[in-house]
Parts: sequence; C-alpha cells; structure tokens
Amino acid sequence: MITESNILIWLNSIGFSNTTIYNIMKFYDDLTELWYCNLKDLKNLGLIKENAIDKMNRHRNTNYLEELLDDLNKHEIKTITILDKDYPNSLMNIYDKPAVLYTKGNYKLDSNLSIGIVGSRKATAYGKWACEKFTKELVNLGVTIVSGLATGIDSIAHKTVVENGGKTVGVLGNGIDKIYPKNNSELYKDVSNNGLLISEFPLGTEPLSFNFPRRNRIIAGLSYGIIVIEAKEKSGSLITAHHALEQGKEIFALPGNINSIYSKGTNKLIKDGAKPLLSIDDIIEEIHDLQIKVSNTKTSGIDFSILSEDEANIIRIIQDGPVHTDIIALKSGMDISNVVSILTILELKGYIKELSGRIFTVC
Repeated sequence: MITESNILIWLNSIGFSNTTIYNIMKFYDDLTELWYCNLKDLKNLGLIKENAIDKMNRHRNTNYLEELLDDLNKHEIKTITILDKDYPNSLMNIYDKPAVLYTKGNYKLDSNLSIGIVGSRKATAYGKWACEKFTKELVNLGVTIVSGLATGIDSIAHKTVVENGGKTVGVLGNGIDKIYPKNNSELYKDVSNNGLLISEFPLGTEPLSFNFPRRNRIIAGLSYGIIVIEAKEKSGSLITAHHALEQGKEIFALPGNINSIYSKGTNKLIKDGAKPLLSIDDIIEEIHDLQIKVSNTKTSGIDFSILSEDEANIIRIIQDGPVHTDIIALKSGMDISNVVSILTILELKGYIKELSGRIFTVC
C-alpha cells in the first residue's frame, strides 16, 4: 500500500538524507504523488540531484517496497516517521531531525523522564564504578537511561539498568538488524526486552565510523540531560555533550584525575561550564521534572495525620521541588518568621533539608 509514511521509509531506504526528504515534503502536499510523478519533470524542478533521481527510478516499484516492509515485519521492527502521531516530541526541534526512526522493543518514546549516559569505550575502574553508581540511583528514581550500546561506559550503563529492572533506550549507529559490537549480542536482546533499540539508519547499514557522531544528536535529543562519565580530550562523548548544549539540555561531567587521559574531556567540560557530578543531588537540583518525581516519591510515604496543618501545608508546597523560604511564605500566606520556625521543626524531624541559601527540599 502506497502511503505517505511508506514513501518516507522508501526514501530513507535508498539513502535520501533528511534535508532532501524535507525539501521534497515542502513541494508535495501529498508525498504519494512522488511515487507516480514524471521523473523528467522532477529533474527539472532541481529539488533532487540527478544521481538520486536515477536511484529513485531503479527502486520505484511495488516489489521493492513490499519486500522492504516485509523485511521490517520479519525482524519485528516498528517504524516511526515524522508524519506519525507517536513521533517523539523530544526530537521534533533538534538539528537534522530524523525523518524515519526504526525501533525494536516494547517501550514508548517520550513516555518517561530520560537521562543520557555516555563515556569512554575504554572505561577505567573509577569510571565503571561511577557509571554503575549513578545509573542504579537514577533507575531507582524511575528514570529511563539512554545510551549508545557501544563498548565501555555505554554498555555498563545499559547492563546496570537491566540488572536493576529499569528501562533503557539504545541508540544505534547502524541498521537495527546489525549487532555492533558483536560481543554485545546478549545486551542487544536485553535492551530490546527491557526498553527500546532505535536507529535512523535503514536495515543493512553497517556500523561505519561516521554514523556514530550523527546518532549522538538523537541520544541528546531523547534526554533531559547528559552525563559524561569519562572522555578523552577528543571523543564522541564530547560531541554528544555539544549536541545537548545546542539543545539547551543540562550537562553533567564526572571530575577525574588530571593525569588521566580519560578525564581530560570531562574536566574540560567542567571548566567550560558543565556541572561537576559529585552526587545524585547534583542531577536532581538541575532538572525540575526529576525534582517533582523525587518529591512525589518521598512524600507518598509521609503520614500527614501526625503533622500540624501548617506543617503539612508547607511540605505540600516543598514537594513540588526545591523552594526558597520567601516563596514558601508567599504560597502559604504565612508570616515569614512563622515559616522559618516551622521549617526548622520539620528539618529537625527529618522531613526536609536545606540545600543552600534558604532553599528547602523534601528528604
């Protein structure tokens, strides 16, 4: 069946770039017209290069399209195109947004708060420890972990998620039917069973080196923030951080030994303004949606019946995320001196804690 979404899958499969696809979409109100159009007329429009039109001509037949769609079904791969309602909002405004996504798994994109974790392919013992620590803590908060299924930090992050019963998204730099690296075949299965594999590359695409920097913008796009565990001074992890910065995302970098080549990249990120990652609180403080998630988790077990009305009211205000004392007074309608007194009592009781500068959060 010739549909607009199928046309996008077809164009992607024969190597059309996202830019070319979007130029075509600007011209045709209905993409199915492309399937039936006169190629000589198309050539005269100047929208597509001549060699690309020749490629269209060789592959513009129903047998090719049917075999392509059958192959996707055989591999249990779902496609999401820019025209589909379940296309992730988080990718809508990124640079060179993919026109087609190939997915394998049972997790819906955009359905949860996600944090990206990237780092060196040659993780040190320190990097491995930090990756496992922060991944586990984020999973315990219900956060989905996004990474690239590469060796080193990526694989450690995915494995830690699986071992702790969390959700994870693996963004591939090759066709979703290709397993790379080969020794990650079990992890590939585990990720698809506990989350989602995703790629913008058509079936059969080999893991070519220039594909991996491209996929990093998708890792950043799907994430609220990016954690860089270890990175050399020039590495793909820094490309991911650069994409995150362009997208207005938070960047967290693990400080490291100044003599280690695997910490030169992260230390430089910190020097350039990334937040040093010392504890899970460093992440929580910067991501508002995570603050709400943490506060809701913490306050769900509080017995409000044993608190005074004013105490309960103040905790309900703070549970929406770290709040300054003046804002608490404003929202509660109470005198500031009264608020300060109650905050002191609640802190002594262990319900709340002061972060800094009269800003309080739920313990």
